[in-house]
Amino acid sequence: MNDEELDELRSSLTPYESSGGVTTYQNTVSIACPACEKPFDDLVVCENDYNSLELSMMLDLCVTQHDGDVLLFTHKQEG
Repeated sequence: MNDEELDELRSSLTPYESSGGVTTYQNTVSIACPACEKPFDDLVVCENDYNSLELSMMLDLCVTQHDGDVLLFTHKQEG
């Protein structure tokens, strides 16, 4: 993912939370995931070398990176 693609993606998402090197954006407009092409729920950007995520639900994840940041595209499991 290049700078322009990431900037365009972030501008289409709703900022949700930023704490401890992790920033979360909500996908309120059903943008397709760049990895699986299905709409994703959230974009989680991990900016530090090590991050810990506490998950309260089962999620499928698609992953990529950009300039050393890990980008997680979350997909809530149905059921």
